Amino acid sequence: MLPRAELLSGCNDPEGFIPLLDLADTVLRTWQPQWSPFLSAPLREEVLQRLSSLTELTLHSAGGRTGAERQRLWFSRNEEGQEANPPDTAPVMGLDVEGNFLFDPVEPDDIRTALLALGVAEAEIGDIWIRGDRGAQALCTPEAADRLDGQKGHVRDVDIHIEQKEVEQLQLPATRIPKQLTSVEASCRLDAIASAGFGLSRAKVVQQIRNGRLRLNWKAVRQASKDLNVGDRLQLQDRGSLEVLGLERTKRERWRVLLERR
Repeated sequence: MLPRAELLSGCNDPEGFIPLLDLADTVLRTWQPQWSPFLSAPLREEVLQRLSSLTELTLHSAGGRTGAERQRLWFSRNEEGQEANPPDTAPVMGLDVEGNFLFDPVEPDDIRTALLALGVAEAEIGDIWIRGDRGAQALCTPEAADRLDGQKGHVRDVDIHIEQKEVEQLQLPATRIPKQLTSVEASCRLDAIASAGFGLSRAKVVQQIRNGRLRLNWKAVRQASKDLNVGDRLQLQDRGSLEVLGLERTKRERWRVLLERR
């Protein structure tokens, strides 16, 4: 039996975590590996952290592309103390969502809403990225891809047509190479560090906050003046992420900030 009370103690998302505990329990009991639905990044990270102490269980994360934000977890029971080898690929398919958005720019959340309206669940949908004014592409479960293939829908007043594709047929977003950078700032404020790390003006950073595109540790942020600490991570839609690796006070009472951008 899993130590459920211990694993759930202090959990940030118990509603999302409990079904994954049930899945882990089933895998341990039946010895049959299983894949989870698509998980948000914060839930996935919490599951990996909390279940890492279970020596009988192997977890593997995959989302259909390198650096995917939403991913599926593979659960497998270890045999005789040996970790199980995860499969080479995850059960993920692609979607091509075509539409003319020349006069009505679209965001990934708009596409997600349209897919949900066609009868799929949010847990069946992975990452979504925009392809200029032509529409978007997305990752999803094979079952959702079968149901959505050939479907027509709407994003506001724009008609969309959906076609199922293999992941290899998609034009995946470019993979960002991790890069470390150093900046000296007057403070540890979120807007100052985000400005230096993402290469945006502080005014544009504030605008991204207002638009809900900038997140702190995967959570919505509303205060540009919030001080950051070592280990904090910023995620900016379509521009990657930043992690604060170091904060050091200088002789002139400023802050030397070490960042890693992905």
